[in-house]
Amino acid sequence: MFALVESGSITSYHKGNRGIQIGDIKYSLDIFTSKWTESERNAIGIYTVETDDTNYKDIRFYINTDITYAFGSGKVTGSYGTATARAHADTTWTSQDKTDGFIPSHQDVGDLKAEGLKTILIREVKEQSEAELNKTDWYVTRKAEESTAIPSSITTHRQAVRSKQASMCTAITNAADTAALKTLYTYTTTDGVTSRPLGVIPTLD
Repeated sequence: MFALVESGSITSYHKGNRGIQIGDIKYSLDIFTSKWTESERNAIGIYTVETDDTNYKDIRFYINTDITYAFGSGKVTGSYGTATARAHADTTWTSQDKTDGFIPSHQDVGDLKAEGLKTILIREVKEQSEAELNKTDWYVTRKAEESTAIPSSITTHRQAVRSKQASMCTAITNAADTAALKTLYTYTTTDGVTSRPLGVIPTLD
């Protein structure tokens, strides 16, 4: 993306897919290609927008601000404000919400207003576990219908999935803060060996 800077202020933004008119002069879209150097564009007030992701955080765990743009030190930069950690606990409708008319007609004070991050993550873990177990459910059905033994590797895997689900749900519930929650989903590498985070449900290889 490009920005047009006039008298020290950003006046417009451009994708670079069409020409531009600056004052009385019309420029073809070539101005946004390698046919023009950055310094040549800067000379007439056009700058390539640079994005500063320093404050941008994983949207699974944080709510980021909208990006804002500013001109300074000879460049246009887009940056984010301080991200806010998503609420861990569920929230419910309050009496004030009712007074303000915010509660939907099918709900009342005390009903669920919004799920917290922990509720969402625990549901995801259970859904992942269910999907993984579904892959081998046919062994269980065959055993029930035809008395065909379930391979020990399958039994072991299904037990591992259930065990991981239980431990992960407990870990999510007990996480003290957002950083602790993120750790459950972070891959680590030691001596060139990458380890799965706790939050990964084992799959049947």
